[in-house]
Amino acid sequence: MKIVECPRDAWQGIPGFIPTEVKAAYLNLLLKVGFDTIDFGSFVSPAAMPQVRDTAVLTGLLDLTGTDTRLLAIVANERGAAEASVFGQIACIGFPFSVSETFQLRNTRSTMETSFGRVAAIQELCDRTGKELVLYISMGFGNPYGDSWSPEVVSYWVEKLAALGIRTFSVADTVGLAGAAEVSAVFTQLIPAFPDLEIGGHFHATPLSWREKTEAAYRAGCRRFDGAILGYGGCPMAQDELVGNIATENLVAFARQMGELNCLDPACFREAQACFSEYVLGFAS
Repeated sequence: MKIVECPRDAWQGIPGFIPTEVKAAYLNLLLKVGFDTIDFGSFVSPAAMPQVRDTAVLTGLLDLTGTDTRLLAIVANERGAAEASVFGQIACIGFPFSVSETFQLRNTRSTMETSFGRVAAIQELCDRTGKELVLYISMGFGNPYGDSWSPEVVSYWVEKLAALGIRTFSVADTVGLAGAAEVSAVFTQLIPAFPDLEIGGHFHATPLSWREKTEAAYRAGCRRFDGAILGYGGCPMAQDELVGNIATENLVAFARQMGELNCLDPACFREAQACFSEYVLGFAS
């Protein structure tokens, strides 16, 4: 069971700007924990996401010595992907492709059709530069806008995007709408249909709903899960009230209960938790 830590998602909703040095110190602790991937930054418009405007500088402050953890940066267009691709430290580039037309327009100011063209161009860039493109299927379990949704819609777009050569997808519960039934329906359709793809779950959840979503995905064959320490985060482009990520602490406990081999270093994990609580959250008010 892979755990992807998402500090970028956690701090993009924090109102006070977190100094670059604080972010770097926190990320360098996370790099010692043993996560499969860390979603650490974004190459997007500073006006849209001011909290991550320092990602280029931040990248140069990270120490990847002795770690197999991969760094992932989110982009919204070809320009951002080109910026991210020049950094050797970045292994993965993430792009949010929504199966809700309304949200795609809100999130990247482009239609689904235009975004599909962007994905094709970004995948070509990744092929040339040795990066892996990770596709986030936003609003993957439904949406609050009334746009048409079904597991079949999600499957259609995954198949179309996979034809471009993309092999890693993360289906996102962007506003925390999904219940166990929707999660099960999506993963029981996707995972058997696309055995050559890695299909994960990026869930936003309340402290009372995280387990039903995680368990439904796991029972359906999902083995890649995104989380954030203490459950912070959410998508500020989706709605006014943010619903946080699943707490990494809960994912770790769940993995142990399922008998999954857990390679995370507990002492380093506790140190990262303390840093987040003491320093990063100091800018939350």
